[in-house]
Amino acid sequence: MKFDMGAAWNTATGLIGKNRDMIVVVAGVFFFLPYLATTLLMPQAMNPPVANPEDMQAMLAVMQQTYIDYWWVMLIIFVSQGIGTLALLVLLTDRARPTLGDALKRGAVSFPSYFAANILVVLVAAVAIMLPVGLGFATGVAAIMVLAVMLAIPLVFYLMVKFSLIMPAIAVDGILNPVQALARSWRLTKGNSLRLFLFYFLLLIAITVVILLATLVLGVVFAAIGGEVELIGNGIVTSLVNAGFVVIFLAVLAGIHRQLAGERPEELSETFE
Repeated sequence: MKFDMGAAWNTATGLIGKNRDMIVVVAGVFFFLPYLATTLLMPQAMNPPVANPEDMQAMLAVMQQTYIDYWWVMLIIFVSQGIGTLALLVLLTDRARPTLGDALKRGAVSFPSYFAANILVVLVAAVAIMLPVGLGFATGVAAIMVLAVMLAIPLVFYLMVKFSLIMPAIAVDGILNPVQALARSWRLTKGNSLRLFLFYFLLLIAITVVILLATLVLGVVFAAIGGEVELIGNGIVTSLVNAGFVVIFLAVLAGIHRQLAGERPEELSETFE
């Protein structure tokens, strides 16, 4: 099946409209509030207070210390948002209209598989990228080294596209085996990698423009007021933008998955092709 960008977007917007109430609750609890709390309670992690903004080492040191001090908070947020992400996909796609509790339960059960699948993706990407880059640098020839790096860049984007449907494979198809989830995503995107890349790219550009306009305009207003109002106002805006981005992204993934998977999932026993 050839991927249709317009149909995927229409499906995504339809899913958001159909499940608006549930989406607001999940996005608010799992994405808006955690991001807002991080912005207000740990501003160092978001805007490192360094004396010299050009001193990247000092900035990185401040951020590193912040993450060391609050690693447990980051872990809680990571796990809760992972569960919320999977639950949101369930709510968007399950025609049986599960309750919020059922969706969260399925998200919690699926989270270990989601985590393991992401680890596998990192390992696969590391091997696929470091092998040619390492060989290129081993030659010691500048031209070959540059060529190896240039070849690695499109490879990164290719792998990102091929594994972009892992979350729907786990949350929607119910595949709890991480390897099978990777295989499912790989097969669903087969023959549509370029179209999917262009769709993701255009969507990212459009969302980035909207985010920049919203944050810049409102940021100027809050900056003019200053004080706590600026901190809280910017925190609310960035948290809303973050939650909105997550919702749109997941709805798009659900729309793409529904289009490419059809009504009946493909056989999971087939391996990568």
